Amino acid sequence: MPDLEYRKGVLLAICAYTIWGVAPLYFKLLHHVPATEILMHRVIWSFIFMVILMQFIGGFSRLRLILKQPKQLLILLITSVLIAANWLLFIWAVNNDHMLDASLGYFINPLFNVLLGMVFLGERLRKLQWVAVALASIGVLVQLVSFGSIPLVSLALAASFGFYGLLRKKVNIDAKSGLLVETAILLPIALGYLFITLDSSTTSMLTNTLDLNLLLVAAGIVTTIPLLCFAGSAVRIPFSILGFFQYIGPSIMFILAVKLFNEPFDIEKGITFGFIWGALVIFVGDMILQRQRRNALAKASA
Repeated sequence: MPDLEYRKGVLLAICAYTIWGVAPLYFKLLHHVPATEILMHRVIWSFIFMVILMQFIGGFSRLRLILKQPKQLLILLITSVLIAANWLLFIWAVNNDHMLDASLGYFINPLFNVLLGMVFLGERLRKLQWVAVALASIGVLVQLVSFGSIPLVSLALAASFGFYGLLRKKVNIDAKSGLLVETAILLPIALGYLFITLDSSTTSMLTNTLDLNLLLVAAGIVTTIPLLCFAGSAVRIPFSILGFFQYIGPSIMFILAVKLFNEPFDIEKGITFGFIWGALVIFVGDMILQRQRRNALAKASA
């Protein structure tokens, strides 16, 4: 049974990160819809799908506990803003031919998380982790000094998702319940913006084509399905193993950007990606070494 659960966890992790990786294909179908409008639909339909899901699997009791804790709600308010900003920037990047920047952002994210852990959680970096962070920093600095530009989209995506993850660690709530609370917080803004403020050719679902409406509703599915897969994998396999799968998403995005959508992969991006990939090789290598050492110590003490 443990082996079966482990295999299920691996499969769910692959599904989660693969869906996140191919998500740009979905958003490209909505390229004619403003990014803010797609975001509002993503919030609304994610909330609806999560409510329906929670009706079947339960979990509303955990929500009641959260509602009684103002500090936890305040943190979730901040995380809802961060995830909304991350979603909006990602949608904009995909539909404005910056998918490579989005890919780079999610390659940078694990390294950014290491820095956040050091600064805010008091975690100490190992030597190889310092080398990895240094290489990633050099990659960004080379682009700044040599080419006079900074990968702002990439850094903003990495930062928003990094701080989101950091704050979510401080809230004792599972991923499903957390998403429901966050979308509930954003829901009034989404409804108000979509039906009162926004005025575009695709605003009214009464006049949209059926195909377009189905695509807009699917924003909730694109959001919730990979999250559920991720949540299912997280309880079945070690988090350190789960971390290896996170590179599936940006790798798929990179391939889609270069091969399918013909985004230019010039020397500027090549140098930056090269340093980031080098940093990730060292980062993953360090993770493997640490895992082997822990296993060796466990066997020695058994």
